[in-house]
Amino acid sequence: MTAPLLSVSGLVARRGGVEVLHGIDLEVRAGAILAIIGPNGAGKSTLLGTIAGAYPASAGAVVLDGRPITGLPAEAVVRLGISLVPERRQIFSTLTVRQNLLLGGYHRYWRHRAAVHADVARPQAIFPRLTVVDRQAGGTLSGGEQQMLAVGRGLMSRPRVLLLDEPSLGLAPLVVREIVHALERLRRAEGLTVVLVEQNVKAAMAIADDVCVMERGRIVLRGAPGELVAHPGIKLAYLGKGYAIAAPGS
Repeated sequence: MTAPLLSVSGLVARRGGVEVLHGIDLEVRAGAILAIIGPNGAGKSTLLGTIAGAYPASAGAVVLDGRPITGLPAEAVVRLGISLVPERRQIFSTLTVRQNLLLGGYHRYWRHRAAVHADVARPQAIFPRLTVVDRQAGGTLSGGEQQMLAVGRGLMSRPRVLLLDEPSLGLAPLVVREIVHALERLRRAEGLTVVLVEQNVKAAMAIADDVCVMERGRIVLRGAPGELVAHPGIKLAYLGKGYAIAAPGS
């Protein structure tokens, strides 16, 4: 069996002195889309941030293609091939769209400046709207345009694994559909591996190969989308009521 591209084992993380992740285990195959769903406060964003090196791990391991990366700073993790698109976009509002995109390749800009400038064409091809607004300040864009920019900026690092935190948050259904379709195209055309944290369950299930449900800092269910949709406990997770840890179908 092929080894996973990204694996997390026994991952524990704290935020503000409070333990948020309580021993997370997950694996993602190369070229797969893993969706992580669950209620607010489940620890989903902390999980992505810890994988990306933005938050320190208290225990456990993160391994990328056989290489342990636990404890590496975020800039080192980006260089190794993991890019995080954070919740609520976090673009630079006073910089232009093109400048925001170029910052996505900051770690190789000074050595490969021409290549980084050429790479701008990639997110522009995926989201043609970014070409139209190329010289606009990021803060003048609509919410959908800002999310396209945030995803495009993440792609500028040439990631092997793209971590996406709530990309549909506050967006119209048509924009969500465009972003979801873009992820599908990237997976098919380039073999991009995606870990998608999402509360829009319908959108997440539509493109995911595997789904994990998080609640209170733990993964409580995992399986294929079809299995989890049929599981009687799935709605309870979003109501925060809790349910017994069980495999789908058990």
